[in-house]
Amino acid sequence: MKPKNTTNTSTAEHDPRRIKFCTELIVITSNVKEELPPEEVREALDRHFRGDWGDLCKSDREQNEAALEHGDRRFFSAYHTQAGTRFWIITEWDRSITTVLLPADY
Repeated sequence: MKPKNTTNTSTAEHDPRRIKFCTELIVITSNVKEELPPEEVREALDRHFRGDWGDLCKSDREQNEAALEHGDRRFFSAYHTQAGTRFWIITEWDRSITTVLLPADY
């Protein structure tokens, strides 16, 4: 007898590879284009859309999780390149636009 094909929904719901939200438009500042390796920006965007908020304190991560649940606030992530350059990714509350920027661009 063949075992039934079952899916563990609790595991699927918490899959770190699963995209948690989408955006309509991604904008990358000219400073990011000039200074950061594109593959590292792409990897950070993938992490951001999966809810891996990068180098944030516990309070900021919790605020992002609440914003995901309620849809009333923007999401903010912070990452570092392999060379140590800090950059941010911000998605607006309505998910219409996600911006990748350096702190100097803010």
